[in-house]
Amino acid sequence: MIELNDEFRHSFSFTQDDVIKFAEVTGDNNPIHLDADYAAKTPFSQPIMHGFLAGSIFSKVFGTMFPGEGTIYMKQTMEFRRPMFVDKTYEAVFTVTEVNKEKHRAVVSTKIVNKDDGKETVKGEAFVMNAEKI
Repeated sequence: MIELNDEFRHSFSFTQDDVIKFAEVTGDNNPIHLDADYAAKTPFSQPIMHGFLAGSIFSKVFGTMFPGEGTIYMKQTMEFRRPMFVDKTYEAVFTVTEVNKEKHRAVVSTKIVNKDDGKETVKGEAFVMNAEKI
């Protein structure tokens, strides 16, 4: 059962092929994500990942790991604080901040940090429901 202050961590990375597939599915073909020559002329100097591709890790974890199967992902806020790059290792960090056992709901702080320097790249809050695990 999910309890107040429970924490879960999940390390991950995305490849440029993942970025290309995400662009194909969403139609977001902004060259900042796909064109190294274009991106080299930006303040980032290289292609950056789509923010929502990075945020999709929250959905993966909620649906398959924490709390896992049966979870209904009701709401997510996200603030993109720093760019994210392919082939870098990041860690998604989940901390339960509220639990309503009667309604089987929880509020979870969500963030992504760069494993190299510990800097936060994405920050948000999720609302989830799971009749068996909350």
